[in-house]
Amino acid sequence: MSYQSLAKLFYSDKDHYEDIYQKRFDSKYATKINFEINGSQAFFVLEPSLHYKIISIYKADKRIKKLRDELPGVAISHFTISSLIDEIVLTNDIEGVYSSRREINSILSELETKNRRKRFKGLVQKYLMLQKNETLSFQTCQDIRNLYNELVYAEVEEDNPDNLPDGEIFRKDSASVTTATQKEIHQGVNPESKIIECMNQALQVLNSNEIDEPIKVALFHYLFGYIHPFYDGNGRTSRFISSYLLSKEFEPTIAYRLSYTIKENIKEYYKAFKTCNERHNRGDLTPFVIMFTDIIEESMKQLEEALQKRYQKLMYYRERIQYLPMGLNEKYINFYDYLLQASLFSESGISVEELKGLMRVSRPTVFNRLKDLSEYNLIEKKSLGNNRYYNLNLEEVEKLSSANTDEE
Repeated sequence: MSYQSLAKLFYSDKDHYEDIYQKRFDSKYATKINFEINGSQAFFVLEPSLHYKIISIYKADKRIKKLRDELPGVAISHFTISSLIDEIVLTNDIEGVYSSRREINSILSELETKNRRKRFKGLVQKYLMLQKNETLSFQTCQDIRNLYNELVYAEVEEDNPDNLPDGEIFRKDSASVTTATQKEIHQGVNPESKIIECMNQALQVLNSNEIDEPIKVALFHYLFGYIHPFYDGNGRTSRFISSYLLSKEFEPTIAYRLSYTIKENIKEYYKAFKTCNERHNRGDLTPFVIMFTDIIEESMKQLEEALQKRYQKLMYYRERIQYLPMGLNEKYINFYDYLLQASLFSESGISVEELKGLMRVSRPTVFNRLKDLSEYNLIEKKSLGNNRYYNLNLEEVEKLSSANTDEE
């Protein structure tokens, strides 16, 4: 039987509502939290299905790590960037902020240049660091504000300077939690002194050693949304923190699947927030924890399936290379393979500079080999700003390799 919220039981089973609440709150499986939701102490219940789900999440992580170890580094590198672009576009989209894949890809390709500041550059740089094993501190309210400054301050300033934080650390006035269509679902904590008090309590939960990591991530995600410390940028900041925490506990690429899965389950996401915010729910955060760990589990499942699918295609097309023009020539075997990995795992393809570094050959050599394969219609070219990227034309690979196999 699924876990019913107290908010629902208040209306459907009023006679037993108080007894059910007390049993949950006093249960040996309940963990009480030093935080009040509408006057009630927050808590969650580690009910059996939630316990087994946590186990399932860790098992999926082991399978993903094993699969990642079987994939070549170039493939993983390209897949990571493609997933990162997805995550940034979708975390913006959830907040009703438009950003295109091409725009984010362009920022990534030009990060090393000394160009003028681009919109979303801070967001891109922060998400990129999740793969670099860098450590962020979330011990104090100032840590949260520092992240906000790096992550979304510039975008908020550009969109509406009136929405910038105007308090000592957070906001001074009231603010509402709204959906992307501006439907109000919650009034954030107020005044700033209360925001700071509540955020310190939420950070204590986040830094607890007594709660499983996926549950801690879920709890802090909810508490951050309940507090709503900024006028704008709360969702993006909160999702980044969740992504960061997941990247530290699990295979790092999972950090780039969170917004994708939230977007797919956005109704359930907002519904769980609304349920736990209700006064009659009496601080029981179990419904939100169940929903959010569902999202983590689904993210794991989708990541595993995406990697497995590409791995199978990589193995299949590697077998076809030998039947392609110059496919048995040592100089071209690895060249084909890098182009193949780019076709299956990357957002745009592979650059001449990357091919040059991987192959340890000169630029003219790379261009000559691209030209050779282009004569057989095996190369696809894509432009992004001043940069050019190349893929292997898999349809043509299929045709040529099949034709040569038939001849044998």
